[in-house]
Amino acid sequence: MSNKWLHEDNRISWNAATEAHNSHKQDQARFFSQGGSSLFPEEIELIGNIRKLTLAHLQCNSGQDTLSLACLGAHVIGVDISDTAIQFASKLSKESGIAATFIRADVYDWLVETNEQGSRFDIVFSSYGALVWLSDLREWANGIANILKPNGRLVLLDFHPICMVFDEHWSLKYPYFGDGAPITWEDGIGDYVAMSGELLTPSGYEEGVKDFQNPYRCHEFQWSISEILSAILDSGLTLTTFKEYPYMNGAVIFD
Repeated sequence: MSNKWLHEDNRISWNAATEAHNSHKQDQARFFSQGGSSLFPEEIELIGNIRKLTLAHLQCNSGQDTLSLACLGAHVIGVDISDTAIQFASKLSKESGIAATFIRADVYDWLVETNEQGSRFDIVFSSYGALVWLSDLREWANGIANILKPNGRLVLLDFHPICMVFDEHWSLKYPYFGDGAPITWEDGIGDYVAMSGELLTPSGYEEGVKDFQNPYRCHEFQWSISEILSAILDSGLTLTTFKEYPYMNGAVIFD
């Protein structure tokens, strides 16, 4: 893939940011071992009954949502490009006693390898802030279609792409139709967990790393609603549910 170097930049930037993000979250192992969940009601509603189903959580970050899905009865695999995130997720799984498998991989590589191995899943799940890191929506959607069982489902929730045309002061600044062109941020992935406080720390918020500055740049990709839906439909999947919400869950990124 021609965008591989962009993904590698993102991996390095995420490694740095993930350390800061988790520094704000109190005793997560205890929280999850006692039945805590990091899922929002909208996710639980859309995903439905997943007991005893196989589920692949793509771009799983540090595994909090993955473990929450495991607690709903699914057999889960979490995949993320960040070494730091996967190391943390594996440790959290062990310390909380919640079974899950975590794999460090570029999502595109993992989809190809999983298809070649013949592994199939009942559900592929991805949420909140995943799509902007995808450099090729069609390759992603086709990869997912290839690893779903018959009647398997993709469950996807994300921030509305219209949000991404504004800067933090609600000024119109960026294009809605990005045509997949990378947008480079020299200041890298920021500490949105510190900005969001308790909204993204269900186990409890603590100060942690102060005034985090990421030394590694990152690259995002703006995709419109039509591009997202077209990629999914053209992969051969059938759209059964499409919803928009007049609010954002968790992340506080605007004034």
